[in-house]
Amino acid sequence: MGTVQIAFDGDRFEILGAGTQWQPMSDIEIGRRFDHPIDSPPIEDIVSPGETVLLVVPDATRQTATGQIVNLLVRRLIANGTAPNEIAAIFATGIHRPVSANEISEILTPFIAQRIRSIQHDAHNPVKLFSFGQTANGIPVDLNWALTEFDHVVLVGGVTFHYFAGFTGGRKLICPGLASKRTITATHQLAFDRASLNRRNGVGPGLLTDNAVHEAFVEAASKVNVSFAVNTIVTDSGSAADVYCGDWITSHTAACERYAAERTIAVDRKRELVIVSCGGTPHDINMIQAHKALEAAAAVCADGGTILLIADCRDGLGRDDFLSWFDAGDVNEIAKKLCENYAVNGQTAWSLKSKTDRFDVRMLTSLDAVAVKKMGMTKIDDLESEMRRTSGHGLGYVLPFGAKYLYQAE
Repeated sequence: MGTVQIAFDGDRFEILGAGTQWQPMSDIEIGRRFDHPIDSPPIEDIVSPGETVLLVVPDATRQTATGQIVNLLVRRLIANGTAPNEIAAIFATGIHRPVSANEISEILTPFIAQRIRSIQHDAHNPVKLFSFGQTANGIPVDLNWALTEFDHVVLVGGVTFHYFAGFTGGRKLICPGLASKRTITATHQLAFDRASLNRRNGVGPGLLTDNAVHEAFVEAASKVNVSFAVNTIVTDSGSAADVYCGDWITSHTAACERYAAERTIAVDRKRELVIVSCGGTPHDINMIQAHKALEAAAAVCADGGTILLIADCRDGLGRDDFLSWFDAGDVNEIAKKLCENYAVNGQTAWSLKSKTDRFDVRMLTSLDAVAVKKMGMTKIDDLESEMRRTSGHGLGYVLPFGAKYLYQAE
C-alpha cells in the first residue's frame, strides 16, 4: 500500500502521537549501556570462553532493532573468546508462522545470519519441547528444548504496549515466544473473564501490576535460567533510541516505565471520528497485528462513532482459522464459544468484534472485502471519499502510529 497521505481540517482534527523526537543511538552509545547493565555484571563477565550462548530474538512481526543489537552482542562475545559456532539465535514465534530465510537475514543482518546458527521454534511439535513443570496455578510450562542445550540464554527484544500483556518484550520472548501451544493457550486465556464474558480486570495495555497474564508469563519464563537481557525502545523508523540491559526482569521493567512515560497521551474527551494508521510494516503485517491499532483508536472514539483504519495486511489475516471465529455471530456468541473451546486467536477475534459492534469501522486495506465485512467492518477504496462522507461527524482525532501509543480519555 505504501505511504497514505491524508488532507484534513486542522480546526476539526487533532493529531495524537505524531512521532517522537528520539534520535537513533550510535554503536558507541549502545556499547556504553552494555558496559553498565542494570542489576547485572557485563555480559563478558557472565559468559566464559568456550561456553555456548542462545540468543532469543523476535520474529518478523516485531520492530525492535534486533539486527543492530545482535551484531554488537555477537562481536563482543567473539572478542571475549566465544566462537561463532558456539552462538545460536532462536526466533520467538509463539504460534506465528516460521521466519523465512529473507526475514532471518533482515532480523539478524546478513553478516550475522551467515556466521551463527538459526533455530526455528515450533509450538506444535512435542519433539522440540521440554517440560519445565508447571506454574503455581497448574499451568503446564512446555518450552523449546533448545533452552536446555546452551550454557547461557540471552534475551534480545523491544518494548511497546501490548493490548492485554501490558507490554511486549522481556518475559514474552520465552512465554509465549518459545512455548508450546497448550502453554500459550493456558496463559492467554487468563486475559478473559468467563464469568462476565469480558476482559479480566487488571489486564490491558500499559498494565503490569496485578496483570494475571503478565504474572503468568513471568512465572513461566522464570523456569529458564536467563543470563542476560537487552530491551530496546525504537525510533519511528525502527532504529534503537534507548537500550536497557542486564537482569532480565528489572531491565525490562525499566524499559517499560520509560516507554510508558514517553508514549502515553491523555485527552479530555472522546471524539466522533478517529483516523488511525498502524504505522506501517510490521505493525500492519496481518489483521491480528493490525487489531492492536484498532484497540488504541477505540480508547478515544465515542460509542457509535466512526473509525477509519489504515492497515495493509500483506500477510492476510495472520491465521487460516481466524475468520471462522466470526461464524458465531455477535460478540457474546464468540465469547460463549471461547468458554467452550478457548483459542488464542479466538480471543483476538472476540476483541475485534467487540469494537466493530461499538463503532462503524471502515478499513483501507488489501484484504478481501468479503473477509472485512465478515469481521464487521467495511472495506473502503480511498480516504478522500470517506473524509467527504464523514464531514458532518463532528470533531476527530488522527493517530498516525496507532498501537505505538497508549491513549487515555479522561
